[in-house]
Amino acid sequence: MRPAAAVCLSRAIAVSSAGGAVGGQDRAAEAKEGWGVESFGLALLLTTGAGLATAIGSVVALMWKEPGPKYMSFTLGFSAGVMIHISFVKLLQEGIEGLGEATGTAKMGFVLAHAAFLGGIALMMLIDVLVSHNYILEEADSSPSDAKQGNGAKGAALRRTSVLVALGIAIHNFPEGAATFMATLKDPSLGVLMAFAIAIHNIPEGIAVAVPIYASTRSRGKAFLWSVLSGVSEPVGALAAALILMPILSPSVLAVMVCVVAGFMVYISFDELLPAARSYGREHLSIVGVLAGILVMAASLTLLE
Repeated sequence: MRPAAAVCLSRAIAVSSAGGAVGGQDRAAEAKEGWGVESFGLALLLTTGAGLATAIGSVVALMWKEPGPKYMSFTLGFSAGVMIHISFVKLLQEGIEGLGEATGTAKMGFVLAHAAFLGGIALMMLIDVLVSHNYILEEADSSPSDAKQGNGAKGAALRRTSVLVALGIAIHNFPEGAATFMATLKDPSLGVLMAFAIAIHNIPEGIAVAVPIYASTRSRGKAFLWSVLSGVSEPVGALAAALILMPILSPSVLAVMVCVVAGFMVYISFDELLPAARSYGREHLSIVGVLAGILVMAASLTLLE
């Protein structure tokens, strides 16, 4: 006998996929044959892969003397473009439709969806305020080469700062893991796109963790390990979301969650990714990256429809 939570999840995904169409009952029957369990496994796999992209960043930091400003500006802008497009075009729209169906009125669905969206922004802002995560790479008098050569903060102060950077990024990755997990349960194809976007912006985060730790310890192994650990918090966040939300999962809960996720992604894009992209002195290239991210996601969503 399948656990009640898995059956509930299967029905939720079937209903959201059917969108109130005549074939909804047939799709629900297909979902009951195992689609919910498959989505759970896929959600956890995608979240883990996106989180461990920080390891790629550590390899880049340790093997590539210094990622150029053009590379950093474009990739951070690209990641922001992907997240912004997914949030407004896919996540928020699905939330509005789902809550409209749940409440019976499109207007109430619109209001509730935007309330959840703004709530997601507020929650991410609260986390951002409570947990400082300034990167050594963001300091005005620092650069990757400075950190590696020990020209920035030194000794105990550098070691302490490097640990705080790693812990700060790990805590910020926690809600991203929950966001990817919930998006995948709502729509597996959407989860793939979100995991891709998060993986892209986790690579610079891996660099941000590895550089100060390597500078303070001169150990490549420790730098790599801390980068990996900072990304592991994403699948942990996914598991936490599963434990908390699976017992109460329903189409309306999923609709609320995707709106909250959209708020997370928009806040991360405007508060972290875009300012970081422009800080490398290649403002126009960062905008090109944003446009490229939007274009790639628009093409991807068109192909997946």
